Amino acid sequence: MSISMIGQVALKPKDYKSEVPVVWCPGCGHYGILNGIYRALSEAGIDPSRLMSISGIGCSSRAPYFINSYKMHTLHGRAGAVATGAQLIRPDLTTLVMGGDGDGFSIGGGHMPHLARKNVDLTYVLFDNGIYGLTKGQYSPTSRPEMTAYTTPYGGPEAPMNPLLYMLTYGATYVAQAFAGKPGVCAELIKGALEHRGFAYVNIYSQCPTFNTVDTVEFYRDLVETVPQDHDVTDLGAAISLARRTSEGCAPMGLLYKVERPTLDMQMTAIMDGVGGREDYDLNQIIDANRP
Repeated sequence: MSISMIGQVALKPKDYKSEVPVVWCPGCGHYGILNGIYRALSEAGIDPSRLMSISGIGCSSRAPYFINSYKMHTLHGRAGAVATGAQLIRPDLTTLVMGGDGDGFSIGGGHMPHLARKNVDLTYVLFDNGIYGLTKGQYSPTSRPEMTAYTTPYGGPEAPMNPLLYMLTYGATYVAQAFAGKPGVCAELIKGALEHRGFAYVNIYSQCPTFNTVDTVEFYRDLVETVPQDHDVTDLGAAISLARRTSEGCAPMGLLYKVERPTLDMQMTAIMDGVGGREDYDLNQIIDANRP
């Protein structure tokens, strides 16, 4: 399950802080997201010894260093693939993946659809700042054309991708969005994601004051609009309609979609049980059992 009920603890948010100093630029939105994560872990009662924090490469991917947990700082764009293997081996632990828009949707874009369609039981928090920050400001998949960078000095030639539509289309079973300037909302949505059984995706807008001068705090505050109270989170069509509003200059903030369906580890367990369990695992038996 997403949160192991074994050994749940009562800890304060500060108890999830590691001894590693947080090293992001002053004014970076990632601080707000990290505080939201601390709060979510505390409110969910997750035991740090039963938490795996996994990331790729980028400013946001430093996050596991700052969290009291087991952690893996993996290859650029490969956090989801590594997390899939880790979750299948230890489904009794909580798996938290953190990364940025470049890490998740550029070099890692080929992995994201499969995390969703396979319904891997993990939480993916994406720090979306519309820029490659760690490598000093290149245009990213979520950058707006108005943003200039040294790789695109005259602005971008492409419209930004919509992460929410991407995740909804490929079958994520929990899709939410927030803004780093509202850490309380971030904490609420991340907690819900951690408690969800299945692939949970939380997109969080995060200002980069050093390299992205277009997507400011003021821009995001005006952009986000709370999801209507009467929104049916089980209605995929309604969730897609909300997600599409981003192109109209009004991005939804809150829980867009939440449904239940079998997770990858559940499906794999069923296959294993069908051939005698893990101890008697034999690939030939699996092939014979599924032969037409």
